Amino acid sequence: MMELENSGVKSCAVLLEQYRQSGNKPLNTEKLTFAGIGGKDVYNITAPFLDDGETVVAGRVESRDSEQSEIVFFVRGSTGVWVPKRNTPVLTLQDPFHTRINGELILGGVETFPHPHREGHLGWRTVFYRGADLRRLNRFFVGPDFMKDLRLVQLKDGRIGVFTRPQGVKGGRGKIGYTTADGLDELSLELVAEAPLLEGQFLDEEWGGCNEIHLLSNGLLGVLGHIARFDERDFRHYYPMVFVFDPKNRAFTDMRIIAERSDFIAGPAKRPDLADVVFSGGLVRKGDGTADLYAGISDAEAHKITIPDPFLKYER
Repeated sequence: MMELENSGVKSCAVLLEQYRQSGNKPLNTEKLTFAGIGGKDVYNITAPFLDDGETVVAGRVESRDSEQSEIVFFVRGSTGVWVPKRNTPVLTLQDPFHTRINGELILGGVETFPHPHREGHLGWRTVFYRGADLRRLNRFFVGPDFMKDLRLVQLKDGRIGVFTRPQGVKGGRGKIGYTTADGLDELSLELVAEAPLLEGQFLDEEWGGCNEIHLLSNGLLGVLGHIARFDERDFRHYYPMVFVFDPKNRAFTDMRIIAERSDFIAGPAKRPDLADVVFSGGLVRKGDGTADLYAGISDAEAHKITIPDPFLKYER
């Protein structure tokens, strides 16, 4: 198996310059359009997945002037517009994600709640549902308070890989951790909280997390995530990134930015400080050397671009 090389922590600025010098510009761009949601915005979508024989995308739905969001499940109509799938739940969550473990659909998102110590502010946590399909989802695990970007993946040996993202004393503004569980029933707050960090990925003033994990053909894990920073105006800058992780020895490659806002079609932002935000939703590897990246854009829209498959060389 290929040895994974890592040359140490790099800043957003360095990674962005490396991306721009690589010449890896998107092969195709598309903005997804939605209907049946009262004119609200849809962003931070998942990659498409199959449910009951239909191709479905989950999206974060909210008004432009609000943070009160829901996860809605959409199917593509005959005109190419995505509309809510009938008889599926609407979840009071943000930023959906999905995977499959032992053939079962695992669906998650971010739940907000009143902050216990700061009046008028919200806290957050990652919640998970499981079921045979969208109509039969049951909530089964809630991650630690104030942790987003908690992700699960079934490893080649059948166990569960758990990627975490603590903030605060352990993770600063947000760093990635990893541990394993023997099965879904073994997940616990203690297991998540004690997951060791992947050291040497982020500068302390920057942050990032995992969005979607791909089990590669050789047992390595292809991680789609994001890296982010504030500028001197406190404006946010988010970039989709990837790295490859070996669950056997915890080795991982350098992170690599795979797109930036200017690669996508121009459009509005929820607020001026969110104009340069690309939030990785999911990646569909197509088998022809390319992959479709689905992303939330500027907290206002959902887009798709086609890029070279970032994980292909690690399977060769």
